[in-house]
Amino acid sequence: MRALIQRVTRGSVSVGDETVGTVGPGFVVLVGVSEDDDMNDARYITDKTLNLRVFNDADGKFNLSALDVKADFLLVSQFTLYGDTRKGRRPSFIHAARPEKAEELFNQTVTLFRESGLKVETGRFQTEMVVSLDNDGPVTIWLDSADREKPRRG
Repeated sequence: MRALIQRVTRGSVSVGDETVGTVGPGFVVLVGVSEDDDMNDARYITDKTLNLRVFNDADGKFNLSALDVKADFLLVSQFTLYGDTRKGRRPSFIHAARPEKAEELFNQTVTLFRESGLKVETGRFQTEMVVSLDNDGPVTIWLDSADREKPRRG
């Protein structure tokens, strides 16, 4: 599972003329699901995101987590995070989960985030959406649950 996390002052997602999710200060999280993912990946992404210390403390240092600052979350399913561009000019999405699996695991991930007690909004799965945000910092973090198995370099 992959997540592109952007710290925001505000974020929203619309389908056509309808705004389906809006958040204040917190995170907009684009979530991609692969065929190999399961609940362990969802738990890893959720726990890591909730506890990332990327909010400023009184000294302006990254010492506070989303839980500490009661951040909002806007979660948007994004299969294109599994786009493979190594060959040719058109991305291949062969590693992205099929829609049925992706929707189920995405919804389970949303449930895990909601268990934190923080505000969690979402887009609409498998729908053309417009995501708007004001990136704060800017702070953007990339998470891949497959990386938890790899040793750190150097």
